[in-house]
Amino acid sequence: MAPVIRRLRDSGWARPVIVATGQQDELLARALADFDLQPDHTIPFDTRAQVAPALGAIVDKLDSAFASVRPMLAIAQGDTTSVFAAALVAFYRHIPFVHVEAGLRTGDFSAPFPEEFHRRAIAVSTALHCAPTETAAANLRAENIPGDRILVCGNTVIDALMEFDAQRPVAPANFPAEPRTILLTAHRRESFGEPLREALTAIRTFVNLTPDTAVFFPVHPNPAAHAVAYEMLAGHERIVLAEPISYSEMIGAMRRAWVVVTDSGGVQEEAPALGKPVLVLRDVTERPEVVAAGAARLVGTTRSRVFQALIDLYCDERGYERMAQPIFPYGEGYAAQRIVAAMRARFAAPAGARLLAAG
Repeated sequence: MAPVIRRLRDSGWARPVIVATGQQDELLARALADFDLQPDHTIPFDTRAQVAPALGAIVDKLDSAFASVRPMLAIAQGDTTSVFAAALVAFYRHIPFVHVEAGLRTGDFSAPFPEEFHRRAIAVSTALHCAPTETAAANLRAENIPGDRILVCGNTVIDALMEFDAQRPVAPANFPAEPRTILLTAHRRESFGEPLREALTAIRTFVNLTPDTAVFFPVHPNPAAHAVAYEMLAGHERIVLAEPISYSEMIGAMRRAWVVVTDSGGVQEEAPALGKPVLVLRDVTERPEVVAAGAARLVGTTRSRVFQALIDLYCDERGYERMAQPIFPYGEGYAAQRIVAAMRARFAAPAGARLLAAG
């Protein structure tokens, strides 16, 4: 949301009011600092809560924030519980909702869970669907969303990436020096437990067998992900288990990486734009464009598949080079510009009107 917030601030048309739910609070604080942003409202969030109680709590607090701000529009990005809550409260209060990153689908409610349900439920009441690609727009049309409510604009993730990459960010100081370092991220709920153990076992085995490789793993603070990471990977001299890093450091790490192994949605877009091959620790993805382009491979979490995919890239230099070409299926950095222009054209209001950005 940062590129949209910045462009709104510069527009002279609307004043963005940032509401942070506190979901993934530590990571959010680092990201906001990178973009020199401060939330106008912060909602406490219990990270130990299950999805349903968390949703209820966020809806209650967001409703109070909406009542206080009285926004002309509400806008949020993605598919988290926070975004679903924002769409729900906007609907109840008859406030138009703008969904950034709309139309992503896997077709499987269990992968990812609960995000796939959130995406479809959010779409029902959204006033403007900001779809990153034509594939995402086609998904929305297949669900009978009117075409005049769909904007194909690219993704603001790439806007932010292009801005920070131009500043030549550096990797964290503890990034390994080995020439073939794997940048690893893993936090998906459906992978917790044995699936994640399987994948991490494969990665450790691969590093044991290849002396010029290493792993840099910024470990997600979720206790379920954190515990398995340290159980399976701690104590290896070429595996760095790091605290969460800043956005600029993450880009620097991607630039230095040999390959990226991830179950993250955003990283599936960012790494191919930087020309880094991606192995996706999932069986399905809502970002099929990078797979179709050959920049990413779906490898799931099964030990044999993850290990074989790494060995293939290690041994097949030409195959690696084919995956290591920068591609831009999610735009080249103009999504926020298009989104703000579309909002202004569709929801024109006097200068100084308030837009509420929830995240």
